[in-house]
Amino acid sequence: MIEEKIKQLGFELPKVVKPLAAYIPAKKVGNLVMTSGQVPIVKGEMKFVGKVGKDLSEEDGQKAAQVCALNCLAAIKSVIGSLDDIEEVVKLTVFVNSADGFTAQPKVANGASELIGKIFGDNGLHVRSAVGVNELPLNAAVEIEMIVRVK
Repeated sequence: MIEEKIKQLGFELPKVVKPLAAYIPAKKVGNLVMTSGQVPIVKGEMKFVGKVGKDLSEEDGQKAAQVCALNCLAAIKSVIGSLDDIEEVVKLTVFVNSADGFTAQPKVANGASELIGKIFGDNGLHVRSAVGVNELPLNAAVEIEMIVRVK
């Protein structure tokens, strides 16, 4: 059902992005699943590269955040088998590769938050941090960590 909702919204749940270093994509602890930071990789290629507010627009940053959120969901699915087992999205931590003076990190993070809301409805309401950083791995525009509660 959740994967159908993703398709109805015009998106595709990707395959799990292979870790860039020595970690696993997601881990289940009790009834929580936490993801490692997911960057906007699509089919093995970094889709959004550079600093938001310099190399990329705020809108590009929002699109990058959507890709990261979908990559988080793919990582979660790899651990629990079905996204329908997600009871609620608990938290997103959104890191934005920000140009000097760029302060619209919350607006960039809304790309992910609004998509999660459309997918999960009230169960998608979550707490969030949106943080501007100087650099991200492979010069990614955005990186997101997600925590969900599962059945």
